[in-house]
Amino acid sequence: MRSILSRGVLALAVLLPGAAHAQAGGQKIAYVNSQLILQGAPGATEAQATFQKEMEGLQAKLKTMQDSLTKLEQAFSRDADTLSVASREARVKSFTEKRQSFEEEAAKLNQQAEQRQFELMQPIMDQVRTALDDMRLEGGYSFIFDVANSQFIVAADKNLDLTERVIAKLRTMPKAAAKPPTTGPAARPSGVQARPTRPPTR
Repeated sequence: MRSILSRGVLALAVLLPGAAHAQAGGQKIAYVNSQLILQGAPGATEAQATFQKEMEGLQAKLKTMQDSLTKLEQAFSRDADTLSVASREARVKSFTEKRQSFEEEAAKLNQQAEQRQFELMQPIMDQVRTALDDMRLEGGYSFIFDVANSQFIVAADKNLDLTERVIAKLRTMPKAAAKPPTTGPAARPSGVQARPTRPPTR
């Protein structure tokens, strides 16, 4: 579920040079590592296992389609020398149409996979946001920055790291309920990757 874990789902600010000035002005700041939080959040392992289990059917369907295309290409390569020009062109056209159909179906399955991954992680991400908001209010922090993907951080005071405290707080919260599967396009198609066979040429 790496795509979900690494896309900035916590919507936290990036630590910029002005943050040091903010702290000097009396504002409290802290930071977390959102990737570590989501990996350690209660329910994240179960969500990952559920996603992998549910994707087995989609992956099997894609493999069947891919194998069918591969067999068509192999058959064409075997018979190409014995085919007339018209038959060869007809076979190439048929293969191209089947490949296009495969790519369209693969794209749809990719969207379904992405949507389902989001559904499984959304309740956990909502709890993380709640925990961060509560901790910010309780600690009187003006900013809590996410350093998971920041390229601006070269060194930081470990005492300002709230990552483990957020994970501990999440463990005291009610378990997030996973959403049932729904259909619909995903925001960013990824997940199950398709590798369609090239059209036969001779």
